[in-house]
Amino acid sequence: MEKIFNNTKVAFELKSDSELERAYFLFRMIANQPLVRIGTAMTNFAIKANLPVEGLIRATVFDHFCGGVNEKDCMTVVDKMYDTGVCSVLDYSVEGKETDEQFDKVTERSLKILDFVKEKNAIPFAVFKPTAVGRFKLYQKVGDGVNLTAEEQAEWQRIINRFDRICKKAHDLDLALLIDSEESWMQDAADMVVEQMMRIYNKKKAVVWNTLQLYRWDRLDYFKELLERAKKDDFYVGMKLVRGAYMEKEIARAEEKGYPSPICASKQDTDRNFNSTILYLMDNLDRVRVFLGTHNEDSTYYMMELMEQKGIAKNDDRIWFGQLYGMSDHITFNLAAQGYNVSKYLPFGPVKDVMPYLIRRAEENTSVAGQTSRELSLLTEERRRRKLP
Repeated sequence: MEKIFNNTKVAFELKSDSELERAYFLFRMIANQPLVRIGTAMTNFAIKANLPVEGLIRATVFDHFCGGVNEKDCMTVVDKMYDTGVCSVLDYSVEGKETDEQFDKVTERSLKILDFVKEKNAIPFAVFKPTAVGRFKLYQKVGDGVNLTAEEQAEWQRIINRFDRICKKAHDLDLALLIDSEESWMQDAADMVVEQMMRIYNKKKAVVWNTLQLYRWDRLDYFKELLERAKKDDFYVGMKLVRGAYMEKEIARAEEKGYPSPICASKQDTDRNFNSTILYLMDNLDRVRVFLGTHNEDSTYYMMELMEQKGIAKNDDRIWFGQLYGMSDHITFNLAAQGYNVSKYLPFGPVKDVMPYLIRRAEENTSVAGQTSRELSLLTEERRRRKLP
C-alpha cells in the first residue's frame, strides 16, 4: 500500500500562512500539559465570571477546532472543504444540559439542522449525542435495570420520543444519522434505544448509525451480537468506529467503584481490537455501512488495504472515513485526493456553550501519546516547505 499521508502540500492546501502559523502555535501550547491545565482553569473562570474573552477564544482555539457559531456560519468552511472532495458532518456541540426544556430545544435544533443539510451534497451526515436529548443519570438507571418511578418512566418515554422524531426525520429526508457514544455506564441504555430506531428505520438501508468506542474490550462482541440480530430480524446496521474519548474518566471510575476497567489493557490491545472490528465488519458489508472515525494512520491504511484486496471501489458509499476538524488534515485531505469518501466532523455552536468540547479536545491531544507531536512535525514540515520564518 502506497504511503500517502506525508504529503503536507495536500494536507494543508486550504490553510493560509497565518492559519498555518496559528495551528502551529496552538499545538505547541497543547503539547505543554501544565499549560493546558492552567489555561483550562483560567478559561472556565473567565467564562463563568462573564469576562470579555469570547473574542480571543473565537480567534484562536474556536476557529481552529469549530466551523462557526451556527449552521450558516459553517458554510464558508463546508464549501471550501467540499471543493477539495472533503464532506462535513455538522455537529451541534452543546453539552451538559439537564432539563426537558433544554432537551426539547436541542431536538428542535437537530430537526432544523436536518432540514438545513437535506439538499447539500457537502453534508451527507447528521449527528447528535444521546445526552443532548436526555438526562445522563436516567440513561444510567435504565442501563442498570433499576426500577423507575412513574415520573421517570414518563421521562424515559420522552427521551425515546425525541430519538424517534430525529431518526424519522433523517429517514424521511434520506440522510444518514450518526449517534455518538458516551461513557460506558450510560451506554447500554443508549444502545437499546439506537437499536430500537434501527429496527424501525433501517429496513432498506442504514439510516441510523451507532458508535463503537473500541478502547472498550467488549464492543466487538456487542457488535457481533447486534449484527446477528440484524440478520435474523432483517434490518441494516450503520456503525461509526472510534477508539474513544473518555479513557481517563472510565479508568478512574472503575478504580473508585471497584469493578474491572472496561478499557483495553494497553494501546496495543486497543489497536488490535479496532483492526479486528474493521476486519469483521468488512466481512459483513452486505448488512453494514461503516464510518471509520480515526486519526490513526495504521488503521486507515488497514482499511484501505482491505478495500483493495476485496475489490471495493474507493468511493463505495458503504465506507466512509472521518476525522475531527482541526486535526489530522494529513489523513483527511490526502484520502480525498485519492478519491475516498471522507468527512470532517465540524463542531459548531455558541462559543460559551462549545467550551466543554474544546477543553476535551485540548486534553485529549495532551493525553494521547504521539497525537500532538505528529501534528507539530507535519506543521513544521509544511512551514519549511513554504519557507516561513
